[in-house]
Amino acid sequence: MTKARTHVLEAITQAKEPVSARQLCEKFQSDYDPATIYRALHYLEGKDRLDSFILHCSEHGTERYYVLHSNEHRHWFHCERCHRFTDLGLCRFDDLVAQMSAEKGLAITSHTFYATGICPECRQKI
Repeated sequence: MTKARTHVLEAITQAKEPVSARQLCEKFQSDYDPATIYRALHYLEGKDRLDSFILHCSEHGTERYYVLHSNEHRHWFHCERCHRFTDLGLCRFDDLVAQMSAEKGLAITSHTFYATGICPECRQKI
C-alpha cells in the first residue's frame, strides 16, 4: 500500500468520528495534493477498508464522510453547531426495511440514515 493510503487509513483509524475528504486534505496539505487524498479514499473504500456516507450541512455544504469499514451498519448524529458526530449505534431499521421491501416489492440492498440537531454540550450554551 502506498504511503498516502497508509497515512489516510491511519488518520481515519485514529479519528473518533467520521472524517471528510476536506478535513484530510487540510491535515495532509503539506504532504499530499488533494487528488492523492481522493484517490487514496477511493482505493480504500473499493477494498472495503472504509465505509462512507453523504451529509448535507448548511455551513459546510454536501460532503462525503469516511469511517472504518464495519460489518455492522451504524447511524450517526451530526451537531449543527459544533459539527461533531455522535455514534447512534447499530442500525435499528432492519425490520422496517424488510417490511417496506415486502410491501412495495422492492429489493432494498442498503440505506443511509443520519440525524442532525444540537448536541447536549451546545444546548447548554444556548
